[in-house]
Amino acid sequence: MEQSKLELLRDAARKIRIGIIEGTHAAKSGHPGGSLSITDILTYLYFAEMKVDPANPRDPNRDRFVLSKGHCAPALYATLANRGFFPVEELTTLRKIGSRLQGHPDMTLTPGVDMSAGSLGLGISSAAGMALAAKIDGKDYRVYTVVGDGESEEGQVWEACMFAAHYQLDNLCVIIDWNGLQIDGPVAEVMDPTPHDKKLEAFGFHVISIDGHDFDAIEKAFAEAKTVKGKPTAIIAKTVKGKGVSFMENQVSWHGSAPNDEQYAAALAELNA
Repeated sequence: MEQSKLELLRDAARKIRIGIIEGTHAAKSGHPGGSLSITDILTYLYFAEMKVDPANPRDPNRDRFVLSKGHCAPALYATLANRGFFPVEELTTLRKIGSRLQGHPDMTLTPGVDMSAGSLGLGISSAAGMALAAKIDGKDYRVYTVVGDGESEEGQVWEACMFAAHYQLDNLCVIIDWNGLQIDGPVAEVMDPTPHDKKLEAFGFHVISIDGHDFDAIEKAFAEAKTVKGKPTAIIAKTVKGKGVSFMENQVSWHGSAPNDEQYAAALAELNA
């Protein structure tokens, strides 16, 4: 990847992480850990990969994104704001009464949100339906969805995978955010859903495994996904929960806890350094 593109992506990711911290701090609630783990994936999708237009967020020919792990809305909101869908200053209204930025994405409220999400497992089903709709309508847009590793314990996730393979949805790309932690602790101890790669292959997917914080690896994975015909693609992205804020990294306590004033200042100092 050329240096200028890499620098743009790194700067965008830094700003998005700042937005996540500012939003959850202002709300005094939210899910910073899993939001920070998917920041680099969302940065690449919205700043390099997807065909989207902030001036026309409902363009029928746009690529679609569904945040299946909907509680990590702070990451999606910060990405959309920095991409120009709405003012960055609005991020501090997260979870406030009357705000367009509620605790889970709402497609009727927030510019750029393609599907409401919240109940785990539903998002990937919605994404598969969108991909099938594109096939039926003869459209060439692609559909992307991020699924949590803990979320993949849901049976509906695998029903959606079976559906996607049955209908040969090669316009669907599922990203598994494998950060290893969920609200109750390590995923492997709560209800181990691995091996994801072998299971997804058995369900009819083309599978790619990457470091979810390496922009070169992310770029190559999405490029490879677009060459796959006759089956959907799954990208298993190994990530770090809380990535970018050292005291939040790999700490399950930050799954659903907002930073206090002191932690907020420390996080911003680190991200701005």
